[in-house]
Amino acid sequence: MTERHSSAEEEVHEAPELVMRDVGRRIAEVRRSRSWTQEEAAERLEMPLKNLQRIERELQNLTIRTLVRVASTLGVRTADLFTPPVSREVRKGRPPKRGE
Repeated sequence: MTERHSSAEEEVHEAPELVMRDVGRRIAEVRRSRSWTQEEAAERLEMPLKNLQRIERELQNLTIRTLVRVASTLGVRTADLFTPPVSREVRKGRPPKRGE
């Protein structure tokens, strides 16, 4: 007799790299929705700019503590950062300067 598992009991396989990518892109989306530059966000987070850039480009793993702090600073719930980003396209280059 074979046991059937409900979907809640089924084993789920997620690639950590994909989760990091989506969370980083989601952080960037929320930051841009606030019209904050990376520099402004890093200052508000009291974090080196390089660290924020690495997080947004999925090059730096986040601790739960940092993830909660980022969400709080952005004014969203931590769980909101796990929502899939609107776009998975990589944005290249500098955005236009404000007022242009």
